[in-house]
Amino acid sequence: MSNVLIIGKVWPESQSSAAGTRMMQLIEMLRSAGCEINFASTAARGNYSEQLEDIGINVFSIEVNHPGFDEFLRTLKPDIVIFDRFTTEEQFGWRVAEQCPDAIRILDTEDLHCLRAARTKAFKAGYAFSIDNLLTEEIAFREIASLLRSDFSIIISDFEMNILTEHLGIDHSLLLYLPLTYNLKSVSPEKDVPDFDERTGFISIGNFLHEPNVDAVQYLKAEIWPCIRMKLKNAEINIFGAYPSQKILQLHNEKEGFYVKGRAANALEVMKKARVHLAPLRFGAGLKGKIFDAMQTGTPSVTTPIGIEGISNTHFAPGRIEDDARLFADAAVSLYKNKTQWTTAQQNGFQILTERFDHLQFESALINKIDSVRNTLHKHRIKNFTGSMLRHHQNASTKYMSKWIEAKNRLS
Repeated sequence: MSNVLIIGKVWPESQSSAAGTRMMQLIEMLRSAGCEINFASTAARGNYSEQLEDIGINVFSIEVNHPGFDEFLRTLKPDIVIFDRFTTEEQFGWRVAEQCPDAIRILDTEDLHCLRAARTKAFKAGYAFSIDNLLTEEIAFREIASLLRSDFSIIISDFEMNILTEHLGIDHSLLLYLPLTYNLKSVSPEKDVPDFDERTGFISIGNFLHEPNVDAVQYLKAEIWPCIRMKLKNAEINIFGAYPSQKILQLHNEKEGFYVKGRAANALEVMKKARVHLAPLRFGAGLKGKIFDAMQTGTPSVTTPIGIEGISNTHFAPGRIEDDARLFADAAVSLYKNKTQWTTAQQNGFQILTERFDHLQFESALINKIDSVRNTLHKHRIKNFTGSMLRHHQNASTKYMSKWIEAKNRLS
């Protein structure tokens, strides 16, 4: 039985974000394989953090730049260490390599942070994003270096797999495509979800600690919603999302039918009451959990090419795909009023889940990859010369910076 250590930047919150859902899915895959699982983080636990102890996970609080982590590793002796994003690998990867050299080191990218950062920069500066922008993105240098130092990395989107292999030259042996997955017994068309006539209103949902979601709601309120209300005079929309700022809460306007509700106690329950889901995302990366929630509850979406990225394409979508605000609004109204169009979109969503994200297609992928790397670990690492080189240089930079901080902390 493998002894797994997961090092998280934050504690998972599956009711708050797709990242939380993703982490709980990985934990469940490892539990099903009989692994002993330990979760450690430098962050404080929140009110909505998963109670990992209740499902038999050992939890630990750790510190950055502290020698106590070395002793923690020597005592725990993990066979597998998973970093929940590249910054976590930067902080702890070299210590894991020193104290547990035979442990398999896995980077769970969640999404490509460098892609999100480059798109955000392009959007704010007003120029069109190009994949070539990644070639000069400082975060890309760091994230891809982290990926190469790891024994393999988990990639959530096939679009991002393509970027890594075709544009950045990453060998397939260092990657595992493992998207969000769903148990289709609970998302089949036969499942009891309200039909077109039983639903009313629009919905938008997303964690407001995530900048793309903040921008999407502001864009929706300023440019899209007025166009929808011109054609649907009494239209209403409920805006859900954890951790809304005062800036978001101030968008609430009952006269305009724009209701900011904050955190949803159950995202799926509120989603299935709405007729149409709106997700006007203008930048971001990874897979959008909100689109999956909409497909799971049979709720058609209107989103952007970035919103549907890695899920489907504009020719077969669980709704409509538009970039322009006015066209987005027109699509939302059309989908809201046309039952035939709405039903087709709903069925598309079920089909996408069935064909691309059924958990049965992926339930053994992580364990099989771990076993494959474990059986050839020495050869696997030798073949990855670039990763070995980067680990060498990390020991000559990050390690000694951390040691300097340790010494400074002891004197303060």
